[in-house]
Amino acid sequence: MLALLTRFLTRRPRLCLGFLLCLLLLSGTLCALPLIEYKSGKVWPEPKIVDPGPPGGPPSDAIVLFDGKDLSQWEGGEKCEIADGALTICGKLTSKQSFGDCQLHVEWASPAEVKGSSQGRGNSGVFLQSRYEVQVLDSYDNVTYFDGQCASIYKQRPPLVNACRKPGEWQTYDIVFQAPRFGADGKLATPGYVTVLQNGVLVQNHSELEGETSYILPPRYKAYPPKQPLELQYHGNPVRYRNIWIRELSPMEPLGQGPVQVAPENDAKKPNSD
Repeated sequence: MLALLTRFLTRRPRLCLGFLLCLLLLSGTLCALPLIEYKSGKVWPEPKIVDPGPPGGPPSDAIVLFDGKDLSQWEGGEKCEIADGALTICGKLTSKQSFGDCQLHVEWASPAEVKGSSQGRGNSGVFLQSRYEVQVLDSYDNVTYFDGQCASIYKQRPPLVNACRKPGEWQTYDIVFQAPRFGADGKLATPGYVTVLQNGVLVQNHSELEGETSYILPPRYKAYPPKQPLELQYHGNPVRYRNIWIRELSPMEPLGQGPVQVAPENDAKKPNSD
């Protein structure tokens, strides 16, 4: 093949030169074509301005559920002790306000004095919509079943990693919750999803909820109103909580459709010029 190509080039030099010149001219013409920006045509509302607040503190659009002073936003905490900006849970706490899709920030600490093992050590839980438990447990050098350890979706999904701090140290949960949707017939339309960061480490990545969490029953969905209270579980251990706030989330939808600008096929394949 190489020999044939060499013979052709030597016998048709003018033809080859003309072909090369055409290629150069064509490539120069293509490079000179202006880039046309792609525009979706979607008209979006302007994102509102939110003050993020101090590190770990509530953003300006957050609802503060516990600021270290009182439990006025909760039911069931009349006998719980509040000291040094933290409450020691002594019974189930239920938020007076109900929530759907949300971003939740919770700080908690298991007892510094280690007592018990497995599920009997620093046990509590954050129940989204009073149904779906993100497990709170002292899982620092404490073996238990994996879908019941700290930061698990209880009895459904273990955490990606064990990111627990030592007993008595403060830990954080940052939870993003997408509530399930039900149709008019009461049947599940879309399941719920939970993302959890523990101490800044991703431990649940948009994990699908299989249904309500239970100790004795398999998970299942039952239709309910779109907003439900938040619960903090009391499991007999003096777990402490502080700095609890929540942001209600709603999807951003386009306001309308404007003109759509689509680049020509050749230009669309070129790399982004930004």
